[in-house]
Amino acid sequence: MTTLDINPPEPYKALIFDCDGTLADTMPVHYIAWTSSLRSFGADLAEDHFYRLGGVPTDKIIQMLNDEFGYGLDVEKTYEDKERRYVELIDQVREVEAVVAIARKNFGKVPMAVASGGTHDIVEATLGVLKLRDLFGVIVGADDVTHGKPHPDCFLLAAEKMGVAPEDCVVYEDGDPGIEAAERAGMRVIDVRVLTREAVKS
Repeated sequence: MTTLDINPPEPYKALIFDCDGTLADTMPVHYIAWTSSLRSFGADLAEDHFYRLGGVPTDKIIQMLNDEFGYGLDVEKTYEDKERRYVELIDQVREVEAVVAIARKNFGKVPMAVASGGTHDIVEATLGVLKLRDLFGVIVGADDVTHGKPHPDCFLLAAEKMGVAPEDCVVYEDGDPGIEAAERAGMRVIDVRVLTREAVKS
C-alpha cells in the first residue's frame, strides 16, 4: 500500500495524529511493558485483549482489568511501573513509515498535532526517539484532558490549540476508541489499520 491511499481528503486545514500504533509502532513494546509489569503484580493481560484497548488511557485500562478480572491492582503504582518499563524499551520503537510520510509531506503547509491516549511525557519521549517531535506544533496527552478516548476531548483541545475548527481537521487513528473520539469531535478520520490489512493481502 502507498501513502496515496491514506492521503487526507480535501479540503482540510489541519491534521491530528494518534501516536501509538499510528505514527509510532509502539504497540508491541507497550505489550511487553504491560505483561512484565502486570505479572510482577500477579496479574496478566491477553494480547488480543490488549489490542482491543488501543487508545484507552493507561489508568483506565488498569481500572478495567480490576473490574473485569477482580484484580486488586493499585492504579498509581501499576501505572508508574508500566510506564517505567516502556521507557526502558523505548529505543525499540520504530515509525510507521506510511503515516509519517503524510506528516512530513504536510509539514509547514498546515498545522499538525498529536493527540494520544498516552501521557504527555511519554508521547514526547516517543516522538523524540523517532526524531519526529519538530513536525508537530501541538501535543495533547491523556493527562491534558479530563476524559480520554473514546471521549472527544483530546481532539477538540488539539483543534482549539491549533486555532482550527473541528470540521476542518482530519484525524489519523488505529484504534476503535480513537476513531469514535474523532467522530464525536466532528472530524473526518482515517483508519490506518488499512495499512496492516493491505500488507497481509500482499
